[in-house]
Amino acid sequence: MPINKDINKPVSAGRCEDCEFYDYDEEWEEYICSMSLDEDEMINFLSRNTGRCPYYRYYDEYKSVRKQN
Repeated sequence: MPINKDINKPVSAGRCEDCEFYDYDEEWEEYICSMSLDEDEMINFLSRNTGRCPYYRYYDEYKSVRKQN
């Protein structure tokens, strides 16, 4: 994941597949963004134009395992 060297924080890459809020909805049988998006953000999400999503958080499924060790 790219790092912003000025403040040592991850830069939002915008890849929905890697985001913590990208969840599978069994009712709709597809992946959705679980954030409450406004109309413009939803249009960008549906058109896959999510370049700099302000809600992007990298999902690290092994984060809790590393804390245990």
